Amino acid sequence: MRAVFGVVGVVLVLGIFSSVLRTLVIPRPTRSSFTRLVQRSVRWPFQRVADLMHGAEAKDRVLAPVAPLSIVVTLMGWLLCFMAGYGFLEAAVSGLGLRDSLIESGSSLFTLGFATSNRASLNAIDFCAAATGPIVIGLQIGYLPTLYAAYQRRETEVTLLGARAGNPPWGPEILARYAQVELVSSIGELFRNWERWSAEVGESHTTYPVLIHFRSPKATRNWLIALLAVMDAAALRLAFNPSQPQSDVRMALRAGFVCLRDIADTLGIAYDPDPHPDSPLALGYEDFLAGVARMREQGYPAERTPEEAWPHFRGWRVNYEALAQRLARDIDAVPAPWSGARRTPVAIRTPVTPIDRRPPQVT
Repeated sequence: MRAVFGVVGVVLVLGIFSSVLRTLVIPRPTRSSFTRLVQRSVRWPFQRVADLMHGAEAKDRVLAPVAPLSIVVTLMGWLLCFMAGYGFLEAAVSGLGLRDSLIESGSSLFTLGFATSNRASLNAIDFCAAATGPIVIGLQIGYLPTLYAAYQRRETEVTLLGARAGNPPWGPEILARYAQVELVSSIGELFRNWERWSAEVGESHTTYPVLIHFRSPKATRNWLIALLAVMDAAALRLAFNPSQPQSDVRMALRAGFVCLRDIADTLGIAYDPDPHPDSPLALGYEDFLAGVARMREQGYPAERTPEEAWPHFRGWRVNYEALAQRLARDIDAVPAPWSGARRTPVAIRTPVTPIDRRPPQVT
């Protein structure tokens, strides 16, 4: 039994050390099975309750605590597993029973010092346990500012997009509002900002996947729906305005679907890396025409008819539609036009274009 305890202890301690390193220390996308299991276990009961709710706001209220709570539960899980692992090791190298060994390891791990067995054979394990507790807690404390800084950078652009696309955001609404205020010629700045945003989110959300489930401060906002709206606006711009500068638009669109694919790789979601431009879309032609009508209402200057633009738009959207809709369903993002179905039926909100309040020009 002492040999079995030793093997179990070594596996637990090394396995949890690996999870800590993969989650908090290694600055690249790495997958920790323990962390994923904890996060899914924490999310499961909240998701069951959210599925019973009928409104988007109610669902958002239920799911909002999931990601922060999973961080706390992960830390507690690490410490408990370390305590069990060191307890098994102490039972293996001493004559202590398993219960006394767990008390000994807990006393050392949490630096409480109430258990004193005075056995030289335990000193090395006690020292390792005493160092492990503060190190893991310190790493977690240092991890939180990095996590929330990435969250704040993400949400700043999402909030700024509200004035340009409404809440929830929608691709045609972006072009409609830029046309309304006669700023279509300067729309390249928006796409340049979102190219950088996509790169930052792709890096931070693959290094720290828990950020994927961090929800926006308001129920009508969501980082994924915002990205989808910007990509749809870029695809519409390319489809309707072939003579306009395309470099910023293309780079933003490409950065967007690369970001989604990087996140899909981290989550283990399969996708077609090179879809055919004629592959079927979930978005129908009638829905496309509804978006085009919104753009036309505000005077968006189009060089192609909807019939001519549709194949071009479709050829761009096929690169990201399936992934965006799959992720939107998985995280139960706010329902928005052109973003697919959710886990349970929820009414889709269409943003309302604000009334132009500029005074009439005097002739």
